[in-house]
Amino acid sequence: MPAVPSCLLEPLWDQFAALLPARGEFVVGHPLGCHQRRIADRTVFEHIVLALAHGSGYERVSTPGCSDRTIRRRVKEWAEQGISEQVHALALEAYDRVIGLGPSEISVDGCITKAPSGGEKAGRSPVDRGKQGLKRSVASDACGVPLGIVSDGANRHDSPLLGPTLEAAKAQVGPLPETVNVNLDRGYDSTKSRALMAELGFTAEIARKGVPAPIQAGKRWVVERTHSCMNDYGKLRRCTERSGSVVDFYLYLVAALVTLRMLIRRATTRYRWDGRPTTRRLK
Repeated sequence: MPAVPSCLLEPLWDQFAALLPARGEFVVGHPLGCHQRRIADRTVFEHIVLALAHGSGYERVSTPGCSDRTIRRRVKEWAEQGISEQVHALALEAYDRVIGLGPSEISVDGCITKAPSGGEKAGRSPVDRGKQGLKRSVASDACGVPLGIVSDGANRHDSPLLGPTLEAAKAQVGPLPETVNVNLDRGYDSTKSRALMAELGFTAEIARKGVPAPIQAGKRWVVERTHSCMNDYGKLRRCTERSGSVVDFYLYLVAALVTLRMLIRRATTRYRWDGRPTTRRLK
């Protein structure tokens, strides 16, 4: 049984494969020449998605046809090439073409998850007894589609990550509209955040400290739902990667899956096409 539904896996792989560089059947530079065939990219990709969905180590998802070392090498290679960021940008482009993005209403929020192995993007978690944790800051549009992601240590405050998160969103979707409203929770209630919004020319709805959250939840609940969807993937709930580029690779790969899921679910009520998924729930 696939780790994710085929209606998500197949379009993701089609775009992913189109971005991969052409490689020969045999490993270039092997000391014995044509002694060892290169494992197919599709085989490695399926193992990566399996590890992503279940959060398992590469040793547990490896098979006789694809070892854990092969998975690690290929993940590192693809992370350095920025493949997942490009796939996410393509998913956003498809969503904008079929449904339409809403970048005039952006919600930004952070989420802390476990990072027991430490690494470049780990820090002492203030909500987990000082254990190593990972913080991801996500910017979403009006419907919760993830636009940009920034990762850092769990000990990093949300406010300093606001600027880089908006820059990441701009890098993925292109120039933002002239009028943009940013919805933020009380963690961004500071002079620095307001000065940044004024510098960018954005308006902001920032929850005030000391006021109960349900009263001023506003429009930012969509990004919290996006964080919940991203936490459905075990590799993000408990990140064991130490390389910062690999962490970002998985974050943007999940963002592409979440975008595709939203695209299919919203398109089913507007369009009809051959092979349209019938399941009501897409992970």
